[in-house]
Parts: sequence; structure tokens; C-alpha cells
Amino acid sequence: MKPSLNHDAAFSFFDVDAQMASAADRFLARNDTLPVDGMRSGSPPSRALRDGALDGAHPAVEISPANGVRRRALAGHGMTAEYVRCTGHGRVKYRFRAPVHLLVAYEQGECREGETCVEGLPRSTLRSFARKFTFVPAGQEYRAWHEPRTRPNLLLFYFDPTKRELESTDAPLAPRLFFENAALWPLVLKLKGVIEDPGSDDPSYFEALGAVLILELARLNRGKRSVEPPMRGGLAAWQQRAVTTYMEQHFAERISLATLAQLVRLSPHHFCRSFKRSFGKPPHRYQLECRIEEAKRLLARPATSVTDVALTVGFSSSSAFATAFRKATGITPTAYHRR
Repeated sequence: MKPSLNHDAAFSFFDVDAQMASAADRFLARNDTLPVDGMRSGSPPSRALRDGALDGAHPAVEISPANGVRRRALAGHGMTAEYVRCTGHGRVKYRFRAPVHLLVAYEQGECREGETCVEGLPRSTLRSFARKFTFVPAGQEYRAWHEPRTRPNLLLFYFDPTKRELESTDAPLAPRLFFENAALWPLVLKLKGVIEDPGSDDPSYFEALGAVLILELARLNRGKRSVEPPMRGGLAAWQQRAVTTYMEQHFAERISLATLAQLVRLSPHHFCRSFKRSFGKPPHRYQLECRIEEAKRLLARPATSVTDVALTVGFSSSSAFATAFRKATGITPTAYHRR
């Protein structure tokens, strides 16, 4: 089946949430667990996924619950790029099969438990996947469920498999699960910047970044070494658990870098650099996100005042809290509380 992406498609933003709502509702009704080989026999994908076009033009990963994520996408020139920010606290499920290639780039994320499966590969129960990639060739299935410890943010890239650069590879593109690649990551961050900027009006820049991303994928499939060395220097898994557990338990307090560094037996400078390498953000931003998440939970209570919430989660004033909350969520604490 020919993919529906158009090489000459207009450079355009579109609302992924609207087109995914009904598909996500169907997805919620499915079983959360996955069998040993990561596939459920006798259960074909939904028509939307099988046809590879949920709105006639843009295949997209099903994510449920749909109201637990914010999605923004940009399409054109044989590639669709999507930035997904998870806003909920509970289990998140993903599912995709379409006649286009899919590259998943995990900006951040750590789960208490979960499974990730790509057809043709052993399933993975990896708990921390910040700055890792997963590649799913066209027609193969991607499924995952995670109980998040920290909310995952990810970027999804959908490629037309008839692109000349991909067709000219020596062998069919192989599936890959949770790999690292230093050459891909700077491209991903630049594309994220284009997606997040509502004033983006330069199709040539988007096209150029997409072309280089495709070339790097082709090099990866041929076993070529990236120009840049592999990413090193992140925190070990036990260090990540120790630090995030402490920060989530003491998010409302002033936490010094020295305290966190001592937990994992590193110098403050080395710790700060390693933390950012592992989570894609500095420790103070991680703590701020913990405060905002707890604030959301408290604001959901009808009898709670915004000022009380601000002080409870560690802000010195309601105005400072309102500024930080609006920057993180796009709305004021008062509006969130009423809604």
C-alpha cells in the first residue's frame, strides 16, 4: 500500500488531538498486557492504523488516554514531525502500524513498570529511556505501555518510505529498540524547536533538517559510524532512581546540588552535567516540574485556594507560582482550578 504522505505537501501545522480522539477511545478498551513476543495473535490493527491515514493524510501513533497528552505536529516534504507532552499521571499506552517509517525520540521519561515492543524484536522492560530512540519500519507494529515515574515527552517522526534516500539503502531498514545516537539528537532538538514555534514559516529549514535525519537513518542501517562519538557520561540507573526519588519526596524544599551530588557520590559539577545528560534538563527544572505536577493535583480539589497551593508546593508567593504554572501549562492556576 502506498503511504499517504505527499512529497510536495504544504508546510503546515495541524491538530493531532482532534483526529486521534476516536481512535484513542477504541484503544482504551484493549487489554493493557502484552504477550511474551509482544504481539497479540488474531487481533488485527484497527482500520485507521491499517490504512495508515487517520485523517486521509497523516498517520499517527495512537496514545491513550487522549486527554493525557498534548500533541503538536508539522507536516511537509515526505515527513511529519510531532511533539508529544504527557500531562497525565496514570498509565500511558501507545500503538502504531502504518505504511510509513516511524522514529520515536524520547526527550525524557522514566517509568515504574512497563513494556515496549517492536515487531520482530524481543520486548523491552527498560525503565529509563531519556535521549533514546526507537525505529519502526513501515508496516511493522509498535506497542508500549508505561506506568510513569516522570512524565515522558517524546518526538515522533513519520517518513515516506519511497523517499529516494531511504529506497537507496543496501538492505531493508531494520527495527531498533532503545538505541542511542549522537548524530541524530541535535537534529531532533532543532526539529522540536521548529514544531514549538507557532511563527515557523521556513519550509526549507524543516525540509533540510528532515533530509539530514533521513540520511543519518540510512547510515545507521548500513552500520556506518556517526561522526560524533556515542553519548556518554549520564547517571547510572541506580543513581537516577536515588536522585528522582529524593527530589519527588522533597520537591517543595530548597534542594542544593551538593545534597543531590552526595546521594550519588559525585561532585556537584559532574552530577549536574550527568543529570542533564540523562534527563535532558537540569535538576532545578526537574524539581520545578515536580512542583507543577503536585500543584495540578491540589488544584483539582474544589475547596483548595491558589495561594495555599502555591505555598504548599514551595513557591514564595502566589504571583511567582502563577508565572511558573502558566509557563508550564499555558493557563493560569485560577483557570486550571475552575476547570
